[in-house]
Amino acid sequence: MDSALTKSKTVHTASKNIEIIPVENKKQLKLFIDFPHEHYKADRNYVPELFIAQRDMLTKGKHPSHDHIDFQLFLAYHKGKICGRIAGIYNLNHNKFVNHPDGFFGFFDTVDDYEVSKKLLDAAFGFLKAKNIKRVIGPVNFSTNDPSGLLVDGFERPPQLMMTFNKPYYASHLEKYGFTKRMDLLAYWFDIDTIPKRISSLAKNIEARLKRNNIIIRTINLKDFKNEVKKIREIYNQAWDKNWGFVPMTDKEFDYVAKDMKLMLDKNFVLIAEKDGLPIGFALALPNINDILIHVKKGRLFPTGIFKLLFNKKKIKSLRVLTLGILEKYRTLGIEVCLYTRIQQKAREKGYIGGEASWVLETNEMMNRELKNIGSSAYKTYRLYERPFEL
Repeated sequence: MDSALTKSKTVHTASKNIEIIPVENKKQLKLFIDFPHEHYKADRNYVPELFIAQRDMLTKGKHPSHDHIDFQLFLAYHKGKICGRIAGIYNLNHNKFVNHPDGFFGFFDTVDDYEVSKKLLDAAFGFLKAKNIKRVIGPVNFSTNDPSGLLVDGFERPPQLMMTFNKPYYASHLEKYGFTKRMDLLAYWFDIDTIPKRISSLAKNIEARLKRNNIIIRTINLKDFKNEVKKIREIYNQAWDKNWGFVPMTDKEFDYVAKDMKLMLDKNFVLIAEKDGLPIGFALALPNINDILIHVKKGRLFPTGIFKLLFNKKKIKSLRVLTLGILEKYRTLGIEVCLYTRIQQKAREKGYIGGEASWVLETNEMMNRELKNIGSSAYKTYRLYERPFEL
C-alpha cells in the first residue's frame, strides 16, 4: 500500500520537552529546508524542493517578495531532534489589496503529534501578534502566487512542480487548533487522448471564428522575452483581480519568477491570445520537472543532480498547466477551450502521457465546467484554512 495512505505512526512527545527555536542563521536555515527529506523519506511520492531555490526564497533580502513580506521561520525540537517546522508570514501587499489585516502560516511540516503542531502554530501566531492581524490563513509559501494549500485528497500520486505535499494527518491537527476550511483548490488531470473529438472540432471552428474577428493565438517569442513577459504580466494582474485570494504580483516578483521559469520553458506551451495585436489572454504550461526531481537526493543539484536534470529531460512525461487567463471582456468567446486544446495537442505530439491543470478555485464554475468538458477530472484537492486570530 502507498505509504502516504497508510496510517502514520504517532510520535509521542511530552509537551514540556518540545522546544521552539527561531531560525536565525544559515546553519538553522539549512536544517529548516532539509527537515522534509527525513520526514518523508519513507514516502515514494515525496519530491524534494531544489535547495538553491528554497535557500534564496527563505533568505531575507534575497527574494523580491521580501520588499513587502515579513516572516519568521521556526523549528521544533524534541530531545535534540527536529520534529517540525513552520513560518509566520505577514504580507503587506495582500492586506492592502484585500483591505483586511490578515496573517499567514506556511512551510508547515510536523510529526504526528498534535502538541508539536500546537507549539509551532503558537509560535507563528506569536510572531503575527505584533502585526495586529485579525485572521490567519494557510498554508501558503509565501502568498497565493506561490505553492499554496494543504493536500486533503489525492495522496496516491506525486505532486506536480510547484504544488505542495504533506501527510494526511496535517488536516486534523489544523482543525483541532481551530482552523476551518476557507477554500478548496482543485487540480485536474487529463490523459493525453481523453479530449473528446467534438471538442477538438469545436476548438478548430472557434479559432477560425476568432481569426475572422482579428483574434489570434500564438506561441511566445523567446527572442523578445522581456517584452513578452511585460504583456503577460499585464494580463495576469487584470484577469485574476476579481478571483478570491488573488494578489497582484509586483514587477520585480513577476520578472524574478519569469527568469526562473525561462530555464524550463517550451515555447509551444506558452500561448498568447491577441486582439488586433494587443494581448487579451494567455496560457502557461511547464514540463513537470518533478518527474526528475523525485530522484534528486535532498534537492541538491551538485554534484550529480544537475546531470539528472540535463540528461533526463526526455523522461518527463507530464506537464502542468499553471495558469490560464482571459481578460473579462473576452471570456465568452471560447478562447479558453482553444488554449487548452492546443496545449493538449502539442503535448501529444511531444510524447507526453498527460498533465495537470492547477489550481482552480472550487467556486470558479466556468473553469471547472470547461475542464470537465475537455475530458479532465479533479484528482487532487488542496485546502486553504482560516482562523480568527483570537478564538
